[in-house]
Amino acid sequence: MHQGASLINTIAAALGLALIFGFAAARLRLPALVGYLLAGVIIGPFTPGFVADADIAAQLAEIGVMLLMFGVGLHFSLDDLLAVRKIALPGALVQIVAATLMGAGLATWWGWNLGAALVFGLALSVASTVVLLRALENLGLLESHTGRIAVGWLVVEDLAMVLVLVLLPPLAGVLGGRADGVEGEGASLWRTLGITMLQVGGFLTLMLVVGRRVFPWLLWQVTRTGSRELFTLCVVAAAVSIAFASAALFGVSFALGAFFAGMVMRESEFSHRAAEESLPLRDAFAVLFFVSVGMLFDPMVLVQRPLQVLAVVLVIVVGKSVAACALVLAFRYPLATALTVSASLAQIGEFSFILIALGLKHQMLPPQAQSLVLAGALISIATNPLWFGAIGPMQRWLQAHSPLARRLDAREDPLAELPMSTEARYLSRQVVLVGYGRVGRRIAAALRAQDIPFVVADQNRELVERLREEGMAAVWGDAAEPAVLIQAHIARARVLVVATPDALNVRQMIETARTLNPTIETVVRSHNEAEATLLTQEADATVFLGEHELAQAMARDVLRRAAVA
Repeated sequence: MHQGASLINTIAAALGLALIFGFAAARLRLPALVGYLLAGVIIGPFTPGFVADADIAAQLAEIGVMLLMFGVGLHFSLDDLLAVRKIALPGALVQIVAATLMGAGLATWWGWNLGAALVFGLALSVASTVVLLRALENLGLLESHTGRIAVGWLVVEDLAMVLVLVLLPPLAGVLGGRADGVEGEGASLWRTLGITMLQVGGFLTLMLVVGRRVFPWLLWQVTRTGSRELFTLCVVAAAVSIAFASAALFGVSFALGAFFAGMVMRESEFSHRAAEESLPLRDAFAVLFFVSVGMLFDPMVLVQRPLQVLAVVLVIVVGKSVAACALVLAFRYPLATALTVSASLAQIGEFSFILIALGLKHQMLPPQAQSLVLAGALISIATNPLWFGAIGPMQRWLQAHSPLARRLDAREDPLAELPMSTEARYLSRQVVLVGYGRVGRRIAAALRAQDIPFVVADQNRELVERLREEGMAAVWGDAAEPAVLIQAHIARARVLVVATPDALNVRQMIETARTLNPTIETVVRSHNEAEATLLTQEADATVFLGEHELAQAMARDVLRRAAVA
């Protein structure tokens, strides 16, 4: 084998074994990423046989993180993030504190000093962006309100970890580590904090003020050349180059820089094409991320420290999830949203590895800390799809066996029911519109133009508050819950319109509506052809499938114009 081809060797071994074990996992009805992680363990330095280059694998994985976050940014706008700020900002900060305290308490029980316990707790508090995004994409939740809450939550976590990473070296001496000769720790700390805040503020200002104008213009100029290769090159170059420049100039993470690059590129009318062009690369490099995580894992830690590994996994999977669930419920969001956000955070990833490496560099952590965090990451990532799959059964079980869960679902909330002053025209023969996103807003505008009354049902509390202020009839909650449809007066409605993309439990929603109102008509939006077929055949719903309906509308217009000609 050619000794200078370590890059080719690493890519070939990683992708080849990932394909084999991913396929085997899928045939065993396990998540494919379990196979990717196992492939990484096999080519890692802790198992016999071929050993891939860990440094190259880590850099390839970093490119995957950039492309994935860029692709997510292409589907998000600043308004989407601001819409969930009231829960994402305090929720993420409180959850970081709660998880850090749990991890630090565990480390203190093992006899570690305060500084080591604090760094270890922080490493367990932050979830993996890559794992979250893959899970949300697989479930079709990425563009839902719940998905936006989870993504906004992680953006806040990433920003918080940026501050932690730059503040840790000046604080190393205070926390029992090696400060690398930093003098005047107090002054150095405040200076570092000030510089970091200026850098992050400058980055956000540059991206949101300048980037929103420059990058869409650049994409338009490249599109005008008519070259597909140049368009793809522009998209990939923007993702990687902007992420690198953001990290080099402003000190933010590659992932955060790529996310904001995609978000400003979304202002271009070609953003959907950009997302499609980068999809194959995003998928391939995302696989390399999971392989690189597996390469870091030493299976012997399961034999040498089984109880400590179990305790770490419980903090990540149970402790963080319970804390996140309680926080979301405290903000009066539905149980389904709370469980989804909890499952989203029940794992750790890239920032955890960086924190542990920095702690070891400054001699703040014992050597076993890295093995425990890596074991916790591998197990939590491998089991994360299982927790997402358990959301529905867990929700039904809690509602059936827990009086508290039933009280939470049935609690009084001014946004969960229409005001007493609502006009009678909105209570009978009205349209119930589930979801007020891009499609929902257009449907609402068409209904208003024809003076047809409608009631909006949406899970975004801030949105429902705003609609109420504008004088519109709106209720807050998950329309899959019968209580929400009842409050929208579905029993006397004329039409149920589900305008959210690939909503979970949409058949349950239709079944509830038909039970309360057997004569109601149902219209559903979907991006999933298989789901659309099932809804048409089993639920007797009228389903509008994104690309199919667009093609039909364009064909009708073409035929009309051709006939005139």
